[in-house]
Formats: sequence, structure tokens, C-alpha cells
Amino acid sequence: MILDYIGLFIFLAGFIIGLGAVIVIDIHGFLGRTSSYWTEATIRTHKITKPLIWIGIFLAIIGGVIFYRNVPFSGIPLYHTLIACILMLNGLFLSFYVSPFLLSRESEGRQTELLPVSLQNKIIVSLVVSDIGWWAGLFLLVTYIVSSISR
Repeated sequence: MILDYIGLFIFLAGFIIGLGAVIVIDIHGFLGRTSSYWTEATIRTHKITKPLIWIGIFLAIIGGVIFYRNVPFSGIPLYHTLIACILMLNGLFLSFYVSPFLLSRESEGRQTELLPVSLQNKIIVSLVVSDIGWWAGLFLLVTYIVSSISR
């Protein structure tokens, strides 16, 4: 029983940290599409939000493994696993393709230049995937808890 509380706490902590960081970088990125000031702010902010998002993903996974430890691997636990995989693949793209590009622009002194439209479009798709994944995962967790309580 105590493991249920620990697992749920870690699971929720992952959502709070990860989704919170996603919201911050999404707002910065949205503002940076047409503003050199916000482009630079986004490049600086992503250095903080990127590790927070990864910490959130890993905490959510660890918490989910603990929380669902006695539940068959189907339904919501399976959907959470799929969402975690999608978020990790999306994170790899952002961490190993977009982030190095942003950091190289900063080191070249070009951090205030707007990003190329083609890269902006890829980032927008990635952010939409991220938002849908995080919010859907949180909604599924709430659904699971509420349905467990009502049984």
C-alpha cells in the first residue's frame, strides 16, 4: 500500500516537472517565431527546460512502473507506455537535432536571428506531439485513479 503512494507521488512529480517545463518552453518558442528577443530567450531557456523535461519523463516512467506494478500490462498502463516511448523519441529529436542547432547559433553570436521556417515547422510539430503526449498522459492517469476510486 505504501508503494502505491510512493509510485503515485513520483508519477505526479514527473508530470509536474516535465509538463511544467514543456509549457514554459512552448510559450517561449511561440513568442520566438517572430521576435528576435524571444528567439534569444528561447535559446537560453531551453538549457533549463530540456533537462527538466527529461527528468520529468524518467520520474513519470519510474513512478508508473511502481504504481502499475500489480496491474496487467493493458489499457491505461499500456497507453502510458506508448506515450512515454513517443515522448522519448520526440525528446531525442529535440535534444540531438534542435538543441545543438540552437547552441551553435548562440556560439556564433546569431542567437537573436529568427530560426529558419523549415526548422520552425519541425519544432511546431514536435511541440504539438509533446503537448498532446503530456496532457493525454495526465488525463489518462486521472481517469485511472477516478475509475479505481469508483469501483
